[in-house]
Amino acid sequence: MIEVTRINGKRLVLNSDLIESMEATPDTVITLTGGNKYVVTETTEELIRRVTEYKRHCHPLFREEGEISE
Repeated sequence: MIEVTRINGKRLVLNSDLIESMEATPDTVITLTGGNKYVVTETTEELIRRVTEYKRHCHPLFREEGEISE
């Protein structure tokens, strides 16, 4: 799960496994596999970073060398 900020300033938590695509148009639009679309303030680069961090946190095989699990 990653937290994003909608254009109206409200926070939303999305299941990152359901993200089908992200597009900068110039606002960032996230499309989920079910077809829902969300316009958010974060850049695609920031969202990729958050998804990567979440995956590393959940899956030991993706942790960086020397990283300690909680």
